[in-house]
Amino acid sequence: MAVAKHVANANMPAVLTDRNPSPGAELLAHLTRLGVPGVWGDHPISLLDVADEVVLSPVVNPNIQFVREATQRGISVIGELEFAHRVLRQKDPDALVLAITGTNGKSTTTDMAAHILKTAGLFAFACGNLGFPFLDAVDAAPPGARFVAECSSYQLETIVDFRAEAAAILNLTPDHLARHGAMEAYLKAKLRVFERQSSKDLCIVPANADFLSGFSPAGQSARFGWERVEGIGAWCDTDGNLYVRGAQGAVASVLNRSELLIPGNHNVENALAAILLAMRGGASIEAVRLGLKTYPGLAHRLAFCGEKNGIKVYNDSKGTNVDATLTAIRALPGPLVLLLGGEDKGSGYTPLREALEGKLRCLVFLGDAIPMLERDLGDLPHLTQKGFGEAVNKALSSAKPGDQVLLSPACASFDQFKNFEERGEVFESLARQWAFNS
Repeated sequence: MAVAKHVANANMPAVLTDRNPSPGAELLAHLTRLGVPGVWGDHPISLLDVADEVVLSPVVNPNIQFVREATQRGISVIGELEFAHRVLRQKDPDALVLAITGTNGKSTTTDMAAHILKTAGLFAFACGNLGFPFLDAVDAAPPGARFVAECSSYQLETIVDFRAEAAAILNLTPDHLARHGAMEAYLKAKLRVFERQSSKDLCIVPANADFLSGFSPAGQSARFGWERVEGIGAWCDTDGNLYVRGAQGAVASVLNRSELLIPGNHNVENALAAILLAMRGGASIEAVRLGLKTYPGLAHRLAFCGEKNGIKVYNDSKGTNVDATLTAIRALPGPLVLLLGGEDKGSGYTPLREALEGKLRCLVFLGDAIPMLERDLGDLPHLTQKGFGEAVNKALSSAKPGDQVLLSPACASFDQFKNFEERGEVFESLARQWAFNS
C-alpha cells in the first residue's frame, strides 16, 4: 500500500494485485481515491505484458509462478525495502540508514535506537518490518534524517542495491523454515543486510556467534556481548555495567543495566546493539545514556508502565502463549505477582512452574482459562477473579514493596477484548490510576 500510494502521487501508472478475492470496502475506497486499480483473486500473467517492474509485499513468496515468469521476462522484481531505498538515495544522499535483522529482538532494538537518536535531537524514524513502512518514512522525512529499519528475511530476499551505513544481526534461531527450507537459506537471507556495505560502514554482530563462522564483512566490524571486546564494540560486564568502544579506541561507561526500564538479558543485548547503531547515527554518549534510561519498551511487550512504593508494573499483553510468558518471567528478578488467563489455547500451563520457582509471590487467574489454570497451577499461591479489571486491581493490591506486577497472560485476549493491544491499554490505564492514587 505504501508503494501504491507513492506511485500514485508521482502520477505513475500502477496496478495492485492480490489473491484475496475481495479487498474490503475501506481498502477499495482508499485505492479508488488513489486512482490505483486492483486485480483480485489471482495474479494474472497477462499483467506482466505491461509491467516495467514488480514490487512484492514481503509475504509473497518469490517462488510463485507470477514472479518466476516476471524474472524470466527480464522484468525487475523488488520489494518495498529496495523501492524505498532507491527513492531515499535520489531524494537525500546524506540520509543515514541503520538496519537491524535477526530472529528475536529486532523490533525492540529498532525502536530503542530510534528513541536514542530522537533523544539526541535528531530526526529519526523507526520503520520497516516494525509496522511503519520504510517508504512512508522516506516520504515524510526532512533532509538528513536517520532511518532505523527493521529488516525481515522476507524483505531482504528482494533487495538489489539496498545499503545501510550501519547494520546489525542480533541472533539467529530456527524460524520461517517453511519459506526458506533450511537454516542455511534463512541465514543467507539475513546476511544480505551487509552485502552492499563498504569499508566506511559498520557491521554489527554478536560476539562469538557460531552461526557467523566464516563470515567476512566488507564493513567495519563491531561486536556486542557479555565479555569485553577488542575493537569497535559494546559489552556488559559481570557487575551489569555497559561499556562502548568507538572507532578511535576510547572506552566509555554507559550505565548499569539496573537503570534500564526494560528487564532481561535479551534486552541488555538489544541495548548493546542499539548503542552501536545510535552512535553511528550521530548520538553522543550523553544522549545514549539518557535515551536508554528513558526508553519504556515497545507497547505491550514487557513494557514498564508504572511504579509506586517500590512496586514495579509491567505490561506484556503480547504474551499470548506459554513460550512468550516464559520469556517475560525469566526477564524479571521477582518476587512476581503474575496475571494469567484469557482465552485458553489448549497447550497447558505446567511449563511455567520451573520458571516461577523461587520468584513467585502470587498468581492471579482470570478469564475463561481459569479452570485450566486451576488444573495446571492451582497448588501454587494464587487468587482468582474472572473479570479483567477486578483481577488487575487484586494483583496490584496484593503486591508488596520490591515486587513486580506482571501481565503476561499466556492466553489470547478474545474472551474479554478485541485484541491484545486493547487488553494492554486497559491494563496500563488501571496501573496509572493505581500509581497516582495515594
